Amino acid sequence: MRSTKQLARIFGEDTASRVSSARLLVVGAGGIGCELLKDLSMSGFQHIHAIDLDTIDLSNLNRQFLFQRKHIKRPKAEVAIKAIQDFNPGIDATASQANIKEPDYDVDWFSSFDLVLNALDNLDARRHVNTMCLAAHVPLIESGTAGYLGQVTVISGGKTECFECQPKAAERKTYPVCTIRSTPSAPIHCIVWAKDYLFAQLFGERADEADEDQGMDVAEKAENMEELKLLREESRALSRLAEAMGSAGFPKAIFEKVFSEDIARLLSMKDMWKQRRPPTKLNLATLLERVSVEFDPAHPDEQSVLPIEDSCALFVHTANRLAHRILDQQKQGSQGYLSFDKDDEDALNFVAATANLRSHAFGIEQKSIFTIKAMAGNIIPAIATTNAIVAGMMVMQAIMVLSQRMAECHTAYVSYNSKRARSIIKEPLATPNPRCPICRRRYLTLRVPDCSKTTLGDVITHVASLNGTDHDLQLGDDIAVVEGSRILYDPDFEDKLSVPLKDLGIIPGRMITLTSEDDDEGLVVPVVLSIAKHLGHANGAPAQLVIEGFEKIPKFAPLPDDQDSDADAKGSSENEAVVAANDQLTVDNNGAIIIDDTDAHASNMGYISDELSKRQLDDTTTEDQGPPKRRALENDDTATTADSDDIVILD
Repeated sequence: MRSTKQLARIFGEDTASRVSSARLLVVGAGGIGCELLKDLSMSGFQHIHAIDLDTIDLSNLNRQFLFQRKHIKRPKAEVAIKAIQDFNPGIDATASQANIKEPDYDVDWFSSFDLVLNALDNLDARRHVNTMCLAAHVPLIESGTAGYLGQVTVISGGKTECFECQPKAAERKTYPVCTIRSTPSAPIHCIVWAKDYLFAQLFGERADEADEDQGMDVAEKAENMEELKLLREESRALSRLAEAMGSAGFPKAIFEKVFSEDIARLLSMKDMWKQRRPPTKLNLATLLERVSVEFDPAHPDEQSVLPIEDSCALFVHTANRLAHRILDQQKQGSQGYLSFDKDDEDALNFVAATANLRSHAFGIEQKSIFTIKAMAGNIIPAIATTNAIVAGMMVMQAIMVLSQRMAECHTAYVSYNSKRARSIIKEPLATPNPRCPICRRRYLTLRVPDCSKTTLGDVITHVASLNGTDHDLQLGDDIAVVEGSRILYDPDFEDKLSVPLKDLGIIPGRMITLTSEDDDEGLVVPVVLSIAKHLGHANGAPAQLVIEGFEKIPKFAPLPDDQDSDADAKGSSENEAVVAANDQLTVDNNGAIIIDDTDAHASNMGYISDELSKRQLDDTTTEDQGPPKRRALENDDTATTADSDDIVILD
């Protein structure tokens, strides 16, 4: 470990003091996370908290060097923190095995840190941490790797692009509705059915029927019209099943619906099976009678293909556990839904069990839980060396951020190629996108004395009382209030004004967005209120609603007119260059990299490049000159992976 004196000799007394006193949050303790925690503990950082939901798996041991075989099934964050404490016994390091999206980790919790470092592996969690850091006004260092490719960048609200400033172009692999619903022929069809249909309908957020065909063009809608109609009917049936959630008969009701009744309905369509093997109805009681005596559904063997009887027992076990988790959420005032996370053992095991049961019914090869985890998460193999390089760059960026040297921070890329003059390339941090739907927001904190008594109308009245004061939210007289995709209030929808916030699921850790109903041109910057507990008053006065954080709101650049926006979009599409692992590159005398994207690997990895592009990569370029067009090393936005190092979302 480096002492403060050693750091002072390298970076100066002021930087050494800031590093040793800073409180850091590391989100993710997998591939990048292990390397990052090791580097931080050996570089003079004294106060570190790590959070990760996952537990250690055998496959992690070849590159996550803080873990050993004896640690398998133990929480990653706890084992990693114990390891760095062995390196540096004096370090103040703590760990949480939890989902970073839980309401307990609210804006006050994020605000308690000086810097957040992301070592995550899925888009949903990255987006959440990005939003929370903007709301808490805490800088974020984002990272990712995919094989030999990697990236590190710094996100600071109002100063740099946030994670959402550039759209994440998705090239999702899609399957015909009829194949997934009625005629699966491959394991992936059953996995998609279990994950995106059954799990989502039973335990996920309820979607509007109008959204079920989102993403389909006119021809696809026409082709799948009848299937979509039947799919909606089945969705309604599953929604009705959800009403039995928590009862002893809940798993049986699901099983009989999807593995008996639905299959019987398919078998009645004789013409469908003239050229196909017909499916077989399954019987829950018969399968459960044959479950292996030694099988423990709480600890299934992830490496082997389970007997179908054991998969049935695993289905019953996980269906009950997921149901009780949702009921617990509802008791706490939350909406009560789950989203699939391959690091959530209950969710993964439910998807694996139901996918294998469906595969068995349709005569399709079954897969191990480990294999299903990979297929459901679109895993890209991880390279330990790339993780180490990226973690090292994150530490250097952290030191510069903490020493208030943001102008010296860069977005840095790692890209392996034997013909390249250099493998690490940097460019200035890009300025915020003026049309970003996430960072072009005014993030404030709303402190509520009691969410069970304070109503939505109380909040709107308080906002109106600020009009004409120094804290005027400048939204006008007519406002709308939304939470996620849910409309809570607008001038034509006042039904919920008298409802307590808790009954609406608005509790500490949640956010509501206020927008102007009079702003047809989008010129008014919306306000996002992070719900937080009231801190009370020292003099014992009754607690009142308080909105705070006005002094931290950044200044926003004016919106470009449509003509400028179109020109920028055209220039971006024509000139954007992408560095892929096997690109053909040459470097000219001016330091420009010529990229010839002729390798099929680039398209397989989801990279975007249609022509020979040339970009100036001069390290002396300043922010005043404007950043060069940015690389997009990106997988599709549904990709999640086995570890927090296996996916890159780079822009």
